[in-house]
Amino acid sequence: MGYNILVTGGAGYLGSTMVPELLAKGHKVTVIDNFMWRQNSLAHVCNNPNFEVVRGDVRIENEVLPLVKKADIIIPLAAYVGAPLCAQDPVGASSTNHDAIVMMLKHLSKHQRILMPTTNSAYGSGDENNFCTEESPLYPMSLYAIEKVKVEKELMQHPSAISFRLATVFGMSPRMRIDLLVNDFTYRAVHDRFVVLFESSFKRNYIHVRDIARAFIHGIENYEKMNGQIYNVGLSEANVSKKELCETIKKQVPDFTFIDAPIGKDPDQRNYIVSNEKIEATGYRPQVSLDAGIRELIKGFAMIRNTRFGNV
Repeated sequence: MGYNILVTGGAGYLGSTMVPELLAKGHKVTVIDNFMWRQNSLAHVCNNPNFEVVRGDVRIENEVLPLVKKADIIIPLAAYVGAPLCAQDPVGASSTNHDAIVMMLKHLSKHQRILMPTTNSAYGSGDENNFCTEESPLYPMSLYAIEKVKVEKELMQHPSAISFRLATVFGMSPRMRIDLLVNDFTYRAVHDRFVVLFESSFKRNYIHVRDIARAFIHGIENYEKMNGQIYNVGLSEANVSKKELCETIKKQVPDFTFIDAPIGKDPDQRNYIVSNEKIEATGYRPQVSLDAGIRELIKGFAMIRNTRFGNV
């Protein structure tokens, strides 16, 4: 049986990959998005009669609540994602990443389900062994991570909720993001042939954007046993350092060069190994390896070059 699903921010990096997959499963999907990046990333599903799209702002109650009331499932993807963007516009970040979610939660019935992406960047540097499970203490440092932790606490008060703590996402999407670490380093390898690393030994976990869509579909299809829980979502074989990531990219771009320099600091101080055993125990397995994702990105970056402020 298909559900009526509301996806906020559904034209973004995650949503433009997830929405077609939800439609393919027979669900009716409504997207609300403010299209702040001027994207047309859902053009390829406009022919589907089960797809509806609304241009609107999730922070405006009378725009989003009529859509919320009709939904069986809400997937709130609308967000200012990442520490740099949140630092650039902290008011916009807080009102979107926290206030808009809390407003929706107040109006949900106990039967309406909400599946939400949060972040494993809130683990900071983890414990003394840098190993993190869903039970590990949280040490959010950036505004982005702090807001995600706050909203997750409120989310889990709802009787029908699942939180997915996402690893760093990579891969091609109709609404592309080049700033994510794997995407960024691969872009630099393809177009610049070099990158300067800071904190090159810091490890983090990764996950392909299509495997995020699969995780949400898995949550919908296994809702009864997953409800009320928090799950890390990442590639268990991809807990790698920045240097190891560059070495992996170099296997496919042999003339890629990378060097270490004490030039920067991760605002979230992400340096951890993340356990994904909990979601794997429910039967979920990612399908796209880090190597396969890099291979995909190399093809994609043959089509993309960010030369807005360049002369050549």
